[in-house]
Amino acid sequence: MLKKILKISAIVLVVIVAALFAIPYFFKDQIKAKIVEAINESVDAKVSFADADLSLFKNFPNATVGIEKLVIINKAPFEGDTLVSLGELNLKMSIKELFKGKEEPLSIQGISSTNGLINIIFNKDGVGNFDIALKDKDKTEKDDKSKPLSLKIQNYKIENFTFRYIDQGSKIKMVIDSLNHEGTGDFTNSKLDLTTKSTAKVSLDMDKVNYMKNVKLTLDAVLGIDLEQSKYTFKENKALINQLPLEFDGFIQMVDAGQIYDLKFKTPTSSFTNFLGLIPSVYASSLDGVKTTGDFTVAGFAKGQLTDTTVPKFNIAIASNNASFQYPNLPKSVQNIVIDTKIINETGILNDTYVNLDKLSFRIDQDIFNAKANIKNITVNPIVDAALKGTINLANLSKAYPIKMDKPLTGILKADVTTNFDMASVEKSQYQNIKNAGTMSLSGFKYTDENNKSMSISTALVEFNPSTINLKKFDATTGKSDLSINGVLENFYGFMFKKQELKGNFNMSSNQLAVDDFMTAGEPATEKTAAKPTEAMKIPAFLNCTLNAKATTVLYDNLKLKDVSGRLIVKDEKATLENFKTSIFGGTIGLTGTVSTKTKVPTFDMNLGFNQVDIAQTFTQLDMMKKIAPIAGIINGKLNSTIKLNGNLDSKELTPDLKSISGDLLGQLLSTTINSKNSTVLSALTSNIKFIDMNKINLNDIKAALTFENGKVNVKPFDIKYQDIKITVGGTHGFDQSMNYNLKLDVPAKYLGSEANAFIAKMSPADAAKLQNIPINAMITGNFSNPKVSTDMKSAVSSLASQVANQQKEKLTQKGTSALNDLINKNTKAKDTTQAAKTEKEQKTQEATKKASDLINGLFKKK
Repeated sequence: MLKKILKISAIVLVVIVAALFAIPYFFKDQIKAKIVEAINESVDAKVSFADADLSLFKNFPNATVGIEKLVIINKAPFEGDTLVSLGELNLKMSIKELFKGKEEPLSIQGISSTNGLINIIFNKDGVGNFDIALKDKDKTEKDDKSKPLSLKIQNYKIENFTFRYIDQGSKIKMVIDSLNHEGTGDFTNSKLDLTTKSTAKVSLDMDKVNYMKNVKLTLDAVLGIDLEQSKYTFKENKALINQLPLEFDGFIQMVDAGQIYDLKFKTPTSSFTNFLGLIPSVYASSLDGVKTTGDFTVAGFAKGQLTDTTVPKFNIAIASNNASFQYPNLPKSVQNIVIDTKIINETGILNDTYVNLDKLSFRIDQDIFNAKANIKNITVNPIVDAALKGTINLANLSKAYPIKMDKPLTGILKADVTTNFDMASVEKSQYQNIKNAGTMSLSGFKYTDENNKSMSISTALVEFNPSTINLKKFDATTGKSDLSINGVLENFYGFMFKKQELKGNFNMSSNQLAVDDFMTAGEPATEKTAAKPTEAMKIPAFLNCTLNAKATTVLYDNLKLKDVSGRLIVKDEKATLENFKTSIFGGTIGLTGTVSTKTKVPTFDMNLGFNQVDIAQTFTQLDMMKKIAPIAGIINGKLNSTIKLNGNLDSKELTPDLKSISGDLLGQLLSTTINSKNSTVLSALTSNIKFIDMNKINLNDIKAALTFENGKVNVKPFDIKYQDIKITVGGTHGFDQSMNYNLKLDVPAKYLGSEANAFIAKMSPADAAKLQNIPINAMITGNFSNPKVSTDMKSAVSSLASQVANQQKEKLTQKGTSALNDLINKNTKAKDTTQAAKTEKEQKTQEATKKASDLINGLFKKK
């Protein structure tokens, strides 16, 4: 009997488990239809989702409907904007809801979602993109029974959400990132207590000015909710702004015109520890063991209506009086801290809000620093009035606050500056309305980075004027380099507050400038960095400045440039170098050109001029010249040249892409000698053309023209004289060192071997002088390290033999004709004389042919 019961129980269990797996498939289409129907009857927008599924296991004994990748896209006037995007949306409901008919609504008990985006936008006309509800009155008059979904929520939860709020009219942008929020309460009742937990990071920009950036917020609160009155009352709550605690009291109520606020808030304690907790977490340190005196309080209220035209009146007071703090294990303390700040709106009109930082003061040892600022007219045309005065010993900062630095700073900062300006004047560059005055100086400054590179500033002095900021003096050293800079910076406020271009004009001088001292070392390759693509190098779009530079010595890679001067202009994502000159390689180099990163693929365009530079050094130490003409160690002497180059750059390193280069070179060799032993190409030529000593070729004043295109160098044919031999050289080689050159030699017969010279010696001077030069062609292929040389020497010798034979034939013909004429004139022994002339002619021809044959055999060493 027991076995039967167990068997039946097992069967029932299997059936139940099987049903739990099978039921979702039976009801999947019904769930999808309900969701589509609910969406279509509710919103006027483009809605899509990847899939909808049903699970009986996630929240058993309840069922869970899962919707993947739900996206809501706006229609006009926000066509194409994403309003909502949810990675996953889960709806929890009772299993019995699955058995309802098509006309019965599904009751939702819980909602959860992950990886969401909510994007709220108000355009310049004040229209919001979130108003997507259908306006059909007939639909709104239907009773609840006709709705495909009904909400009876007990709990909800969202994870990793981003909330964006953009008001294009008032130029306000708020981003709540990494938002996690959950709430528990019975929404079936019209009045309930909702227990919530929230964490987020908040950033706020107003009119392009950043007021908050990734400020960490935490809120645990119990909200009393009156659904009929749309009223939300703070009962129990605990909030943290970074580590600053706050408590709220009051309510928010939704009405037709907007929202009604009646809130009060304050710090629950007055300890100065509260202020340290307000410091952003990226700069903050643990507050354990910190000794403080004095107080720090934040208190305020917000009361009134938030509508399209008004805001609640509010007053936020931040205050501290004669406070101090000292961290454990640090030798210095910060004393006499006074903070008096108010943010006030007394009218309910947003533009009437003003910020008064009436005093900010502190002391470290004997150094006192004071600041004050007032901002008003914040939404229409912000007006700023500020002043800084005091001294800070930078070495004391890390001794008084646990700043996260590898090496401590040193130096004395002094400031005595006042400024008064409005944003409209900044935007329009109306400098007459800007009132700047005072100076700021830094002396004895030293900073060492994580790579142990250090920079020392002996003196820096900045003077503030209405239209400009003058860098009166800047003397610094770093590594092997020294710098002295002065100049003028324009439109500084426009750059800081309005994202306008930063203008400047500077002069720089240096005794020695090592470029490596200003290069950032790359991170060691790791699995993470290898997988992460390197960002392309870009010239900042906001820069519009000129730098006139002079340096006695510039060290760049393995080069030592002397007497360097030039002008660098940076504008419109392009760097232009003008009148750059330097002494190097025993001569001078001039350069003008541009580098642009405005397009996806960076480009360059350069003109170079070489004057009396040493050939060996130039073609050994300049990588580009090695590729253009690999003659290092082969030709000694001087070079004059002009080079034009343009092409693409590697976007990561800004180095030339050789395959994209085009341009040309005109060059003249001066006082040159050749060392053929250092060249496999010349050695191969010498082996094949023995009558030329490459080391004795005269290249003085040789002019050559080269062009570059598609990774190849094209050499326009040019002539070289070797004794009484003319050599024409032309062809191409690639940046990959491949070659295809042709040499045409115009060679006198005397260079074709000893037999040729012996034969020519037997000729009369007049006949030898009539011999024409013999053309010889040589082809050079392969590459510079393994050249292949071929010549048409056999054809050349055959050409000489034919020339000699033709000459002898012509000479004998002339003699025979003369003898025949004599015979006719004398009319004696005509037949014998003719035969004798013919016999003599044949003998002469045979003799010339034999000599030519001996010459050929001699040249090819077959005698």
